[in-house]
Amino acid sequence: MLDYEILRLLCWGLLGLFLISFALSGGLELGISMLLPLLNATEAQRRVIIARLAPLSAGNQTWLAATVVVLFVGWPTVYAAAFASFQMLLLLVLLALFVRPAGFYFRNSISGADFLKNWDKALYVSGLLPAVLLGLLAGNLLKGFPFHLSSDMHIAFLGNFAGLFNPFALLVAATCLALLASHGAIYLQLHGDDEIRLRGKALALPAGAAFLILFAMAGLWITHLEGYHVTTEIIPDGVSNPLTKFVKRGDGLWLDNYEHAPSLWAIPALVFVGGIAALVLSKFDRGYWALLASSVTVTMTVLTLGVSMFPFLAPSNISLNSSLTIWDASASQATLTVLLWLAGLLLPLMVVSTRWLFRISL
Repeated sequence: MLDYEILRLLCWGLLGLFLISFALSGGLELGISMLLPLLNATEAQRRVIIARLAPLSAGNQTWLAATVVVLFVGWPTVYAAAFASFQMLLLLVLLALFVRPAGFYFRNSISGADFLKNWDKALYVSGLLPAVLLGLLAGNLLKGFPFHLSSDMHIAFLGNFAGLFNPFALLVAATCLALLASHGAIYLQLHGDDEIRLRGKALALPAGAAFLILFAMAGLWITHLEGYHVTTEIIPDGVSNPLTKFVKRGDGLWLDNYEHAPSLWAIPALVFVGGIAALVLSKFDRGYWALLASSVTVTMTVLTLGVSMFPFLAPSNISLNSSLTIWDASASQATLTVLLWLAGLLLPLMVVSTRWLFRISL
């Protein structure tokens, strides 16, 4: 059996891989859905786009479900704290995610004008809403959210739904929206007919430029945002008990990992490199390479979030010592071992399946 510390790190890496995979494949679907009203597409063109996305939709939901399962099995306390605190937000995300596959499969089955118009609105909302809400979730994770762990591990959320809409979280939500819109537009530039390719290209530039500006603004804000730091000795292979540590909060502490390992700066730097490359390649009609560069941007954006917060998974801004890290909120060593084997086997199968779905949808 692997060392407990190594197991926690490997399972954290798996959680990140599942999340990145959802962002890459599901992000395309969200981006294209929210761009549908801006494409000025004919009914025939809309049917082609939706028929192309339909086979991908179920697979994309699987990536999200797998991410949630890995979190639930690997860090059940984090799962409980997140769902207790973001209950309404996650419920809205789930409702939107349920609507979109139904729209993809049923929209093209009936030709009534009102029916099509209503489904187009539903698809637009089901793309826009999860992108915004998942960005809000990421922003609140960075800012910390108000929950408290009692001595018997009872979790209490001490905030309210309106409090999740703070200025920093809204900025992160806008950044997420621009990123996925750019990602979807570049995909359309590669896989649409001539008119859709031109419209995708026209949308990719403003969306990509907006993302780079917003990402830079969020980065500058983080330098002054209150981050979190464990002040007591961290025992990576110790027993899971979040209440045995002390946590401090201070401006710029989310940059600690970059100061200790300067090579990590390459990750946010690659966000800009990938984003600029995607825009340049898109402008010169190199759609395939632009999509690859956009995928690098999406991947590095998710990695920037994970590396900045490491080892925290759920920081509490009202009860600092209740914050949850990968070291003190994980499942047992035996459970993580099973999770590593099962998720490790499932991941390549899902990658191959997703690649096959993208291939048959072309």
